[in-house]
Amino acid sequence: MSPIAPNSDPRPEALPEKLIVFDTTLRDGEQSPGASMTRDEKIRIAKMLERMRVDVIEAGFPMASPGDFESVQAVARAVRESTVAGLCRATAADIDRCGEALKDAAQARIHTFIATSPIHMKMKLRMEPDAVIEAAVAAVQRARQWTDDVEFSAEDAGRSEIDFLCRIVEAVIDAGARTINIPDTVGYNVPQQFAETIRALRARVPNAGRAVFSVHCHNDLGLAVANSLAAVLAGARQVECTINGLGERAGNAALEEIVMAVRTRQDVFGCDTRIDTTQIVPASRLVSGITGFPVQPNKAIVGANAFAHESGIHQDGVLKHRETYEIMRAEDVGWTANRMVLGKHSGRNAFRARMEELGFGFGSDAELNTAFARFKDLADKKHEIFDEDLQALVTEAALEAGNERVRLAYLRVGSETGEIPVAEVVLSVDGSERRARAQGSGPVDAAFKAIEQILEAGAELKLYSVNAITGGTDAQGEVTVRVEKAGRVVNGQGADTDIVIASAKAYVNALGKLGANAGRAHPQLGDV
Repeated sequence: MSPIAPNSDPRPEALPEKLIVFDTTLRDGEQSPGASMTRDEKIRIAKMLERMRVDVIEAGFPMASPGDFESVQAVARAVRESTVAGLCRATAADIDRCGEALKDAAQARIHTFIATSPIHMKMKLRMEPDAVIEAAVAAVQRARQWTDDVEFSAEDAGRSEIDFLCRIVEAVIDAGARTINIPDTVGYNVPQQFAETIRALRARVPNAGRAVFSVHCHNDLGLAVANSLAAVLAGARQVECTINGLGERAGNAALEEIVMAVRTRQDVFGCDTRIDTTQIVPASRLVSGITGFPVQPNKAIVGANAFAHESGIHQDGVLKHRETYEIMRAEDVGWTANRMVLGKHSGRNAFRARMEELGFGFGSDAELNTAFARFKDLADKKHEIFDEDLQALVTEAALEAGNERVRLAYLRVGSETGEIPVAEVVLSVDGSERRARAQGSGPVDAAFKAIEQILEAGAELKLYSVNAITGGTDAQGEVTVRVEKAGRVVNGQGADTDIVIASAKAYVNALGKLGANAGRAHPQLGDV
């Protein structure tokens, strides 16, 4: 084995009263059905998280597939300021695969786990409790051969017996685990109960002071953030969370809600994160655009209505003194009234400068020229260009780059009162053009049927969603479609000022993903 370079500061006590933010958007967030990300998309999100000053970025599950291994390896090479973590089961093969993926990281963490609840040990692992402890200890010891930064998770700790949890936690700390993660894997706990579990572990485990206690809460009962914050009050000093609360089933604790609750209520929590909160909204938009999961308008912190006031009483109060109805400043989390002043007469340097301010760099002049040409095309259609438009532009370019086999070349639709809508579609498939014509209940339905005639994908449409990227009748429409075939679920995205064209782009993107990723395993080999 080739050990990973040691982290610069291995002592948990070196950061008193700091709450460590462990972001698992790239791992647990990707386990949302249809939220799979390409390697380049993962790098873009990881760089945004690094800019936000996230402490630990969990990049994926290297053993899940060759693609996951490559993505973790790429993120480990791209990120220099944050610790990069990989998840692995408590097996030698998983741990070594994780170590290999992380060996180029500036700061690396191996995150290993095994189930500890009676139902999981009996029904899933089919192991006796003593054997589970033995496997956990062996896993931590093996991980320590790769790095001094090892995290151990007791899967389904929320339904585990406290006496057994104490035994296994003490054993893995003695074996070298520096972080102990207590997950509410199935979202079963309530805040008072979960906080008591953390208090009991910290009080009863003799060597508890040698590790940081962490929590990872799921949102099945809508309590992920509440449970996480209750655990922080009980002494947990790491919270595992995701951008926009993305994640398996009902999702995880939302990073933006955890960070702003702790930041806003310093009088209650007595700890703080090092997060640059002005990057929260840009990160939310980036993740939403890449995954195709829109943010609901009334979502805390990052929803479009989070700082909106319609009530006359509220408006009057805010105008007289903002803090009458606002406990946070919109600017502090990245909201801005800034409008893009770029237009069709803007130059390449101004475009490049604004894109870099938004966190999008260009590796070559060719990449810049391609993006600038797209910007000019959009500027011909829209009078005003907003930051959201530029983010959608970059996302769409990445989607097309990842689906080079199939491209929408031409679309013509006809729709009028009393007539059946019809669509003509031309797709470029492996460099050759294919044409089809179909009728439908509407122009979008007709376009989808024509695309299906050409590609013969046989996929079932599970979701069709339209969101306006900005305001105004000339706004770009952002379309998300979710399709399923043979148990595989993928999302497709498309954006255009013409909503029918955006829909066709999204459908082509989704069907292209089905073909491109046919051999990719779902990352959930085990959940924590």
